[in-house]
Amino acid sequence: MTSKQKLELTWIGKDKTIKVEPRILVHDGTKDYGDKNTDNMLIFGDNLLALKALEQEYAGKVKCIYIDPPYNTGSAFEHYDDNLEHSTWLSLMKPRLEILRNLLADDGVMFVQIDDNEYAYLKVLLDEIFGRRNYCGTFVWEKKKKPSFLNANMGSITEYILSHAKDRRFAPAFIGGFTTENKKYPINNAGNGIKILTFPAKSVCFKCSDQIFEPQDMSEGNIITKLLDRIEVKNGTNENSFRLEGEWRYSQAKIDEILEKKEPIIIRKATFRPNHIKDGKEPKKIKNLLSIAHYNMSTYEDATNETRELFGVDGAFDYPKPEKLLQTLLQTITSEGDLVLDSFLGSGTTAAVAHKMGRKYIGIELGEHCHTHCIPRLQKVIDGTDQGGISKSVGWTGGGGFKYYYLAPSLLNKDKYGQYVISKEYNADMLAAAMAKHEGFLYAPDQDQFWKQGKSSENDYIYTTTNHVGADVLAAIAGEMKDDESLLICCKSFDAGVANGYSNITVKKIPGAILGSCEFDKANYNLNIINPPVIEDEE
Repeated sequence: MTSKQKLELTWIGKDKTIKVEPRILVHDGTKDYGDKNTDNMLIFGDNLLALKALEQEYAGKVKCIYIDPPYNTGSAFEHYDDNLEHSTWLSLMKPRLEILRNLLADDGVMFVQIDDNEYAYLKVLLDEIFGRRNYCGTFVWEKKKKPSFLNANMGSITEYILSHAKDRRFAPAFIGGFTTENKKYPINNAGNGIKILTFPAKSVCFKCSDQIFEPQDMSEGNIITKLLDRIEVKNGTNENSFRLEGEWRYSQAKIDEILEKKEPIIIRKATFRPNHIKDGKEPKKIKNLLSIAHYNMSTYEDATNETRELFGVDGAFDYPKPEKLLQTLLQTITSEGDLVLDSFLGSGTTAAVAHKMGRKYIGIELGEHCHTHCIPRLQKVIDGTDQGGISKSVGWTGGGGFKYYYLAPSLLNKDKYGQYVISKEYNADMLAAAMAKHEGFLYAPDQDQFWKQGKSSENDYIYTTTNHVGADVLAAIAGEMKDDESLLICCKSFDAGVANGYSNITVKKIPGAILGSCEFDKANYNLNIINPPVIEDEE
């Protein structure tokens, strides 16, 4: 019996599962800026660990994700080690993309920017993670005014932005603006089933002269139209209601809806061909070519000028993305107040654009440019002193704020005997929050009952303590619990047999309770790989 096969992309190391530790995020208020009540987050740390830290609380809440990961081109950017073997690059991207998908709302969309070096591989990987049916299309961005001929047989002036929806059935159409002129939609549609539409008195605007039309066949060519009632046209409209038989684009319900909205229906001549006229505010879908000619799109040259204005010539970032490109993507599917996430924040462009557009955002960056570029850039946005990029087009004058977070260290470290122990950097609150995250509870300490530190459901709680748990402690807690409540206690030690005393209380010893659940003492999962895997030649 043969094994069941499927169409997929395979590579060396794909089957290796990374058990990422669910770290907690530590808030550092000294680096916050602006409005203290803001929901905007700037996170300093490895993006895989940070995404795992966000997963429990933010799963299903992000409307739009944009990432611009290192392209694996061998260009050796100053801020990223960008020369990775293909298998290693895919292995590093896969777990990040899987968590990012979990973070998306049901109607959310993710944009991933890439060049042609990894585009084909990335497309297949995204199809595998999201499902091919949820592929929304690929934007082609004209990145340069003049082509680059480095390491290529042809001049390169484009990059690609892949878009995948969490569930395309619920994802919005990608709106690229609004029509500026009235648009005509013929109501006749050859090939549709024949049916009868009724037009009430004074519902149609006639462009022909006032006259009386008798019932007649007005079919012409492949268009079937029959007037079923006598109609008098007076002062440019029908004095009485009338019926038309034909092949129609719209149903009677749609006609009634159009008339209720007071949108015009026009007939221009005696061979009745009614047209529905929509005004110039109709949204239109964006084209997939983001070019200078189509959208007056900004390029890398423009983006470099933007960063030089912000950071000076010496502080300019390598290959930043222009603000207009991010604005174009965000406005296609988001509205004010929607949550945007970028886990490869770079110089902070996504966060800056989202801020100016009134979106909430989460930005993650591991490099030191989180402090040298992202923070000062967002401070200028909040102060209103950043008037470059899209500021003038959106009327940005300042406001808002962000909160700064960093990743807590690994919960467990090995001691001098090689045994895992709780990190000395963890205080009681951090330990309680970390254990809640490890066990799948939401950390939310109760103000009245100390043992209710977090909950996984309405009546299921967790309590973490570094103290010894004896029978007296357990009895006191059990006396406060309601009949329908359950509790998980995590502690360093407890009396023998105490765990079996109550059916609604479970006692676990830490760190033993979580050993083996994930990788501990892992500093980061960044893309700086020194020794990629070697493929041996087959005989």
